[in-house]
Amino acid sequence: MKLYLYCQGLFLKDKELIFCGKTIILVWDFERLTALLTMQYEIKHQDKFRYIEEGTGEPLVLLHGLFGALSNFINLIEYFRQHNKVVVPFLPLLEMDILHTSVGGLAKFVHRFIEAKSYHGVHLLGNSLGGHVALLHVLKHPERIKSLILTGSSGLFESGMGDSYPKRGDYEYIKKKTELTFYDPNVATKELVDEVYSITNNRLKAIKIIALAKSAIRNNLGEELNQIKQPTLLVWGNNDTITPPFVAREFNRLIPNSELYFVDKCGHAPMMEVPDEFNAILHKFLKKLNQPATVA
Repeated sequence: MKLYLYCQGLFLKDKELIFCGKTIILVWDFERLTALLTMQYEIKHQDKFRYIEEGTGEPLVLLHGLFGALSNFINLIEYFRQHNKVVVPFLPLLEMDILHTSVGGLAKFVHRFIEAKSYHGVHLLGNSLGGHVALLHVLKHPERIKSLILTGSSGLFESGMGDSYPKRGDYEYIKKKTELTFYDPNVATKELVDEVYSITNNRLKAIKIIALAKSAIRNNLGEELNQIKQPTLLVWGNNDTITPPFVAREFNRLIPNSELYFVDKCGHAPMMEVPDEFNAILHKFLKKLNQPATVA
């Protein structure tokens, strides 16, 4: 079993997996990832939910995407477990039936998880597709959410079709597209590229990833974002090529009570690429929410 990470703009044509625009898929071996996290954190179980829960205080719920991995949150978990109850649910990206393999299906899963845990005053953070899921959740079930944090989120922008359509088996193309995810291309190690390559050559494993990608494209939230009342923090890499800076500016324009921070020399995963700066921005935002209102 593997955990599949970010994908956007994938489709099938003549039984081949096609990449369009700035499509990225990152894949990590789920067993290795679980072993890594188990060494540091207890993976808890309640009903059908599996999750990490560290620290005490207001819940800070982290939603991973198809891009990014649970391991990308380790620096964030270590920092904020001193201030919050940090929760990372394992999203069932490939475990839902095909009819419910969608952004909406994941949002329903998150709603059931938060209800089952009886969390209140939740700070909901999502990266990439996880941000899209967080947006859908807060639009449908805002009552338990205190604030929203988005970084490299989908929900507004889908990459246009590129000028080339490589078929499965084009290793160099996949390598270059994987490197585009990060400001520093060296983050895209050979092991990571090999994992990306392997998924493109396994049609059965790709089907649900494609279903999620198509769902993300269909679920453009531009006309609904003005309904969000929660304070919202946007943290974006200035060098993000997956959801470029103009996407962040559009989120900032459309979400009424939002503030935007750009981070230089950073791509699509600020919490991983520049963890210290990301944590400082987020901590300042959360502390401000808990300051008593001043009377004029």
